[in-house]
Amino acid sequence: MELKLMMEKLGAPQTHLGLKNMIKEVDEDFDSKLSFREFLLIFRKAAAGELQEDSGLHVLARLSEIDVSTEGVKGAKSFFEAKVQAISVSSRFEEEIKAEQEERKKQAEEMKQRKAAFKELQSTFK
Repeated sequence: MELKLMMEKLGAPQTHLGLKNMIKEVDEDFDSKLSFREFLLIFRKAAAGELQEDSGLHVLARLSEIDVSTEGVKGAKSFFEAKVQAISVSSRFEEEIKAEQEERKKQAEEMKQRKAAFKELQSTFK
């Protein structure tokens, strides 16, 4: 899901099968997930020219790179600071969503407890 969201944010959305193929290309431990090490492997393979031109991983590597010789060190710094800022904004949004989900779970549990208490009281009047 994180890879899907990242690809969408980079402007290169992928299909479910495309995402699975991307993961399979670098999944060394065959757990169908990308570890940090496997994520870095994407960029190593891209630098070595080992990624297929039409693969989603090639698109990811191309969209995430910056040429320091043209941008300069300050440009690269700005680029990465902007990336960090964008990630922190999205993670705040995700935290809000998780908090809302937790609140709904809590409300559902409270409702369940109230119903159980009501049924218990109701049974005493039968």
